[in-house]
Amino acid sequence: MDFTLDEELEAVRALADQIFADRATTERVREVEGSPSRLDEELWAELGKAGLLGIALPEEAGGAGLGLGALCVLLEEQGRHVAPVPLWPAAVGALAVAAHGTPEQRESLLPAAVDGSSRLTVALEEFGPADPATPRCTARRQSDGWRLTGVKAVVPSPFGAGHVLVSAAAEGGPGLFLVAGDADGVSWEAEETTTHDLAGTLTLDDTPARAVGTPGDGAVAWTIERAAVALAAVQLGVAQGAIRHAVTYLSERKQFGRPLGTFQAVQHQLADCYIDVDAVRVCLWQAVTSLQEGGDAAAAVLVAKWWAGDAGLTVAHRVQHVHGGIGVDVDYPVHRHFLWARQISGTLGGPSADLARLGTVIAAGRIPE
Repeated sequence: MDFTLDEELEAVRALADQIFADRATTERVREVEGSPSRLDEELWAELGKAGLLGIALPEEAGGAGLGLGALCVLLEEQGRHVAPVPLWPAAVGALAVAAHGTPEQRESLLPAAVDGSSRLTVALEEFGPADPATPRCTARRQSDGWRLTGVKAVVPSPFGAGHVLVSAAAEGGPGLFLVAGDADGVSWEAEETTTHDLAGTLTLDDTPARAVGTPGDGAVAWTIERAAVALAAVQLGVAQGAIRHAVTYLSERKQFGRPLGTFQAVQHQLADCYIDVDAVRVCLWQAVTSLQEGGDAAAAVLVAKWWAGDAGLTVAHRVQHVHGGIGVDVDYPVHRHFLWARQISGTLGGPSADLARLGTVIAAGRIPE
């Protein structure tokens, strides 16, 4: 299968790389990390002006209509530069509203998502070993809408988000629900010690919400699959950016009068990294293709997520190792790639959980011919 990008996607890559290279420098990222929100609002606004925030959304919503593939190209470039903006949760939330929301929801939310004036985030995870596809947060139908009760864990970059797309269990099955960030019954607690961004724990106490689609219609699984692919795309970029740091360091750092990069043991480490990165790339684009073609893409998505979580973290770990002591120095940029890779690896369940879910899919015979 040929995964060569077409001209449109290459143009997206070039534009994204230019913006991230100019605005997500090491110095700027370090400055943003010390800010209260840990988000680069200036970079976010620039991405909106360039039309990249709506790159995957349909044209009728004001987007470019280039689909999931274009979003993955954008996310890969973000990962290379570990740029501190909440692209994947905002984009996945917007895609879910575009695909499953009512005309009123699309009209009220998507234009602001495209220009960056407001953003969504997603609350798909909970504490414990629960599968994100089977949330324990509950949704009750009332005469004036829905009410949600429960706790969602590690909600990515929720502070400043206008709405949160929450997965919850209703009588008809799991569903997606829109909750205003400042709604009654909403309580936030920062999780800044466990994530590279300022993630939060969301507690809902009889909180008013609007359904996106109909509970039990498959919208939760649809959203989780696209979130998994988006995370794999970010991880691919994170791993490539880490290797770039390693190549620069090993070509300049000398030992016994020779650059470290000329030592065979080091070359073997980097060769393994390149193989892992290519595997992540191939599996990512296989998953994107499967989702765009329709049908059951569960196996392809889980394979891509497993490779990204397992091999992506391995690459970041190896890169940190070949840097020696400087690799764990927080004043040196390579540590950010390890931190991002570690967090992405565990999001929506780690590699072991991915393999268990993949086994279930295979046992059920859900493997396209």
